Amino acid sequence: MRIGFAGTPEFAAVHLQALLEQGWPVELVLTQPDRRAGRGKNLTAPPVKQIVQTQGIPVLQPPSLQSPDIVATLAAARLDILIVVAYGLLLPETVLNLPKHGCLNVHASLLPRWRGAAPIQRAILAGDEVTGISLMKMDKGLDTGPLYATREIAILPSDTGQTLHDRLAMLGAQCLNETLPSILAGQCQPTPQPQEGATYAPKLQKSEARIDWHKSAIQIAREVRAFNPWPVSFVALSNPLRIWAADAIDEPCREAPGTLLKLTSSGIDVATGEGILRIQKLQPAGKRVMQAHEWLSGHGQQWHTGARWP
Repeated sequence: MRIGFAGTPEFAAVHLQALLEQGWPVELVLTQPDRRAGRGKNLTAPPVKQIVQTQGIPVLQPPSLQSPDIVATLAAARLDILIVVAYGLLLPETVLNLPKHGCLNVHASLLPRWRGAAPIQRAILAGDEVTGISLMKMDKGLDTGPLYATREIAILPSDTGQTLHDRLAMLGAQCLNETLPSILAGQCQPTPQPQEGATYAPKLQKSEARIDWHKSAIQIAREVRAFNPWPVSFVALSNPLRIWAADAIDEPCREAPGTLLKLTSSGIDVATGEGILRIQKLQPAGKRVMQAHEWLSGHGQQWHTGARWP
């Protein structure tokens, strides 16, 4: 049995680690090139590469899978299956057709809902109550292939982009290990995705994280959760104020959106287009994350009840 794995970020690394711990013979790993990261902009290996660096497993980091050389290398590997998890590069049909059992993708949504790059965050933003994992046989479309299996979990009211990411990564790894034997044995046939209910989850943009106080408190609170840990919701002050935790308060409000209503140890209450947003954790530019009341102790004169944020 010859298994290949293609993935890049931490979500993919969880799946690769689970495969290795289960004893699956991973013969080849594809991941994106090393990138400069952190304040020092040091060249950093992707999480997937970091896992296999001491394993003796060949790692390929092509900037694209379109070149004849990389296709020839993959063909020579004679893979039985290529498992793809958050790889981040397009797989051309020439690559999709190489493995005996094709390419198997683990996607962090209940397909066909939230096809695309940011299914975890889009589910939170939409107020979905459930999400899950889909195991899909890849085709040339964007997350349109037939499904081998799905697993469902509830989205908790406290879930952030990070916590939901972590729970889905564990669920996906478990589902993959449970389903892979029957796929390789030819005992599990994929079924077409439903025709109804397809939605698209575009990649997150930093511009989305700017808080628009004319939105409802419920929607802004969803954004704060979804954009944690990236790109992080922010108030567009002269020095942007990042918001890490906030709740929607079900109280009527007649003040203009963005007006500071109450400054207490419980947080900062801000008027929105509908309802009140209570900010609990924030981060001034260049400083650590802190409780809202800590920040107020040094900025109470500038930002007081009745002041208005843009």
